[in-house]
Amino acid sequence: MYQLDKYDVIVIGAGHAGCEAALAAARLGCKTAVFTLSLDAIANMPCNPCIGGSAKGQLVRELDSLGGEMGKAADATFIQSRMLNKGKGPAVHSLRVQSDRVKYHTYMKSALEHTENLDIKQAEVTEVCAENGKITGVITRLGAFYPADCVIITTGTYLGGKIHIGELNYQSGPDNVTAALQLTESLKKLGVELRRFKTGTPARVHKRSIDFSVMEEQCGDEIITPFCFDNTFALENKVKCYVTYTNAETHRIILDNLDRSPLYAGRIEGVGPRYCPSIEDKIVRFSDKPRHQLFVEPMGLDTDEYYLQGMSSSLPEDVQIKFLRTIKGLENVEIMRPAYAIEYDCCDPLQLYASLEFKAISGLYGAGQFNCTSGYEEAAVQGLIAGINAARKLKGLEPYIPDRQTSFIGTLIDDLVTKGCVEPYRMMTSRSEYRLLLRQDNANDRLIPVGHEIGLISDERYERYLENKRLLDEETERIKKATVYPSEELNNMLSDRGTSPITQGVKFIELLKRPQVAYSDIAEFDDNAPVLKQDIIDKLEINIKYEGYIKTQSEKIEHMKKLEYIKLPTDIDYKTISGLRLEAQEKLNKHKPLNIGQAGRISGVNPADVSVLLIWLGKR
Repeated sequence: MYQLDKYDVIVIGAGHAGCEAALAAARLGCKTAVFTLSLDAIANMPCNPCIGGSAKGQLVRELDSLGGEMGKAADATFIQSRMLNKGKGPAVHSLRVQSDRVKYHTYMKSALEHTENLDIKQAEVTEVCAENGKITGVITRLGAFYPADCVIITTGTYLGGKIHIGELNYQSGPDNVTAALQLTESLKKLGVELRRFKTGTPARVHKRSIDFSVMEEQCGDEIITPFCFDNTFALENKVKCYVTYTNAETHRIILDNLDRSPLYAGRIEGVGPRYCPSIEDKIVRFSDKPRHQLFVEPMGLDTDEYYLQGMSSSLPEDVQIKFLRTIKGLENVEIMRPAYAIEYDCCDPLQLYASLEFKAISGLYGAGQFNCTSGYEEAAVQGLIAGINAARKLKGLEPYIPDRQTSFIGTLIDDLVTKGCVEPYRMMTSRSEYRLLLRQDNANDRLIPVGHEIGLISDERYERYLENKRLLDEETERIKKATVYPSEELNNMLSDRGTSPITQGVKFIELLKRPQVAYSDIAEFDDNAPVLKQDIIDKLEINIKYEGYIKTQSEKIEHMKKLEYIKLPTDIDYKTISGLRLEAQEKLNKHKPLNIGQAGRISGVNPADVSVLLIWLGKR
């Protein structure tokens, strides 16, 4: 063994979590290195090359507001953009873009390469070293020891990776990149509790073998919303996506070959994702459904590969070809890359603080799929938080812990470290009790001030945010006082919108409260209405139309915040607190919650236990 450069922070893995962790730590002034098994796999998208989606779009918007890179990369490389759930309320509006897979990788690799304080190394880390419960560095497969004060593990599905296709299985990471096979034993020796999960990905097929004419077209939005609030890239839809469906014959072929599925033959040990099951799992679990939706989406502009979203499978290749060719538009399909399932090692997130640092090992952090999550977006936000907190630890600062009341990121992390998970965790809007306040349109209001204080949002960007906020506040105050008077044109517009005309002057804001009426509808009848950017108008409309709901939820948040402010000492032995039920004592000792709010969210701790804790704290 030989010793090489010392680093403040070392990141193991350069997927979506690793990239954000490395960029955050380096940008906050730490000498940082990110290790990857292959430079060609940096920010790889082994599943669908898309960013965002339901709840995931909110995560990316929040990450962007804190100073992360994913939103910028998505804006720079997307080929189709759509806002999901536009027919529903604003709490569930979520941006989703189809990215060019190769261009996204190139963009993010360049971002790493051009960041000061950051070194990129192609090497397999085989050992994480610690002494007396504190990180000392890492060792690579070549025998190099790199001293470090903090290490962030972002190994994705590469840690102990094993691919399954029918009866065949072999050690590998995604896309046949080498798996990390030795690091698992090192982590176990450090006392890290690991578990086995699995995920899957569909086949990639050749464009020339697809009959798009018989499929449903799925076009991008006419008015494109960027992920980055300060977007400087040209936004243009360049491709169409398509929808087709499975049928009875598809299902018959799959059911006839279940004995060849490693999932049903018992060859897969890992637990799979509930909300993104394989096609064979869908057909078994939802046997009453006559068909399942299949999205046919391009991998990029310079390739003829298409991705079959919704059709992940671990069945043998010959079976994959048979069932795909029963689907409308895929009768002559040519598989370029077969579908596969992959098993991998990950940690039990209950071992982590909300800062994502391991409780038992000072300076060791986990992020991404290593923490039992699924999805690029869930990984990226954890990487950002881990990178921020590693840097803050080295500077002697308190960790930044996002809370449930102000972000989906806080909800995700709190769920992981408080409730744990027995299957890959996926973010959904329903997981947040405050989702009306945690909309993607107001992520900058919630988090840009935080990102600026942390040091990842520049003064220039912060000033632009303040200017937009000023414009929003001024227009909100103006429309409370501005009066719109009846006219034939105005009343015709109101009638066309399905709402009653007016007979006398009405405040602008009162008309805007009507659900059928948009700001732009009224502004043309108000000579003093300013010209505003669309994102400011959207935010103003939501604030006015949902004012009552927002007020109610804000009051609930204020009540919950009081519990979050009541801190719990980390050295409590809960067995010494009389009145706590035995289960509560055991769970509280295991999790060591930081405050009363977190204690109340632990499975097995009920409201009566919380009352006992409050009384005990009062006596102290």
